[in-house]
Amino acid sequence: MQIWMTLILALQLLSALAMIGLVLIQHGKGADMGASFGGGSSGSLFGATGSANFLSRSTAACATVFFVATLTLSFMSNSVGPSTGGTSVLDRAAPPPASAPATGVIPGAVAPIAPVAPAPVAASAPAAAASAK
Repeated sequence: MQIWMTLILALQLLSALAMIGLVLIQHGKGADMGASFGGGSSGSLFGATGSANFLSRSTAACATVFFVATLTLSFMSNSVGPSTGGTSVLDRAAPPPASAPATGVIPGAVAPIAPVAPAPVAASAPAAAASAK
C-alpha cells in the first residue's frame, strides 16, 4: 500500500510541475498587438486561436491527472493507519505532548516582590522643622 501512495504522490508532483510549466509558456489572450487596437476576432470569447489549442488541452489533462491523484491520495490516507471506525482525521485524538508534572508555577515567571514598609520619619521631622526657622 505504501508503494502505491509513493507512486501516486510522484504522479501528482509531476503533473503539478507540468501544469505550472504549461501555464507559464502559454500566450495570453490579450497580448496581441492587434488586440489593443480592437483587432477583429481577438475580442471574441475564446480569442482568435479558437476554443482550445495543444497547450490548453495539455493543461486541462494535467489538471485532471492532478485532481484525480489528489482524490486518490486522500481516500488512501483515510483508509491507512489505525482503525478508528470510519471517523475523520480531525476526530482522531493526538497523543498528549510529554511535559513536566503540573506544579502550579508558570515556567520563566518571576516570583512577586513583597512590598517594603516605609521607614519611620517621625524622628527627623522636628529637626527639619527647627532648621527651617
